[in-house]
Amino acid sequence: MNDNKHFNNKRIVVVGGAGFVGSNLVKMILSTADPCQVIIIDNLLSAEKFNIPDDKRIVFREGSIADDAILATLQDDIDYLFHLATYHGNQSSIHDPLADHENNTLTTLKLFERIKGFRRLQKVVYSSAGCAVAEKTYDQAHATAEDAPISLKMDSPYSISKIIGEFYSVYYHDRHGLPTVRARFQNVYGPGEILGAGQWRGTPATVWRNVTPTFVFKSLKKEALPVEGGELVSRDFIFVDDICRGLIACALAGKSGDVYNLASGAEITIKELAENINLLTGNSVPIQIKPAREWDHSGKRFGCTLKSRECLDFEARVTLVEGLKRTIEWTRQNLPLIESCMKKHDAQMQSFI
Repeated sequence: MNDNKHFNNKRIVVVGGAGFVGSNLVKMILSTADPCQVIIIDNLLSAEKFNIPDDKRIVFREGSIADDAILATLQDDIDYLFHLATYHGNQSSIHDPLADHENNTLTTLKLFERIKGFRRLQKVVYSSAGCAVAEKTYDQAHATAEDAPISLKMDSPYSISKIIGEFYSVYYHDRHGLPTVRARFQNVYGPGEILGAGQWRGTPATVWRNVTPTFVFKSLKKEALPVEGGELVSRDFIFVDDICRGLIACALAGKSGDVYNLASGAEITIKELAENINLLTGNSVPIQIKPAREWDHSGKRFGCTLKSRECLDFEARVTLVEGLKRTIEWTRQNLPLIESCMKKHDAQMQSFI
């Protein structure tokens, strides 16, 4: 089901296609689908233009998908649409809920309203977040299934907007027949995630985006890795190539109106992640244990993989160690580029020192 030849002679839109996951997805589609056309829409809020491959099959439209002028460029000649645009991430959304609404919630609503009558569309894949449905616990975690109950207590506007996007996905499918499929991400990592990518979003999380690229960078610099929450906090880490294969599986084999976890199914503590990275980089500086983040009540979580395996024939292939090796090597080769993106935010970062 993951044969990208299904995309031959297709028009594919990737909203957020200049970002970390989006650019990797575009590259995967282009690697085997020829001829095809990929339209990338991205406002570069948390991405960089140089992520976009230099390929004649790509059309890049810079701007937000909530912009009426950008929306007007979408016509009923699209075969597949991947909606990956997001306001990255939890801490930025807590700092500025209005910006999160504008870039996470309004984007989805306006996009679906624009394309609700399109008839050529075979599938619209919406990227959701496992954190929005995971049990809020620091006790023993259980694999979060797709039909897990959804709590009204959310840790951030980001989680709220992601689950609202799921509500709209279901509504527009049921009301208008829009062929939406919801893909629930776990913690994605891998080559191409650039610290400091995009514009300043109000907090140091603009630079120190996610735990894996932060740990890899600091470990290569022989710095202490800050493990928040001690030895209790755990996550489900999935390599970016696997996420992209999962997104393609959702487009080709997913049932319209349904939802699928894209997860490794393995619970890894943040301390274990740090230890693995330090071992692979040769960093001997001791790990720095820090208190849990006061807003984060989803201390331990991982995703259930049963439904995706049975319905999409999808399983994560890349082990954590192999994925970390590839991420570390990519980071080592791209340190000047990463540091140049981080440097853009030096003035704003000084106010937090």
